[in-house]
Amino acid sequence: MKPILIGIMPQEKIRERVLAIAGGSYHPKPDEPKVWFTSMKSLAEILSDDNRALLHLIREMQPESISALAIATGRQPGNLSRTLKTMSHYGIVEMRRERNQVRPVAKATEFHIVAG
Repeated sequence: MKPILIGIMPQEKIRERVLAIAGGSYHPKPDEPKVWFTSMKSLAEILSDDNRALLHLIREMQPESISALAIATGRQPGNLSRTLKTMSHYGIVEMRRERNQVRPVAKATEFHIVAG
């Protein structure tokens, strides 16, 4: 599993970058971050010790559903689902719909952080 490269940049700079990419005036290099946070604080909330432990558990356990993961972690399914949804927004977790369940899959357990 490859580490995810994460960048930290102010919101206005992220917006400028996205608009430049969309307008064709900027082409991101392959070694640039694909995931961006607006501050170290927001990154720390998503990659807290508990959430990193959760990612490791998902990778090792490969749960069949959020419910199975909730039982293994002792967390409430609703709270766990919100955490996973937020992590999936950043591309850290993939939520795969299989049969009548949603299966969380960890995309990475290691991260490289670039702060500008």
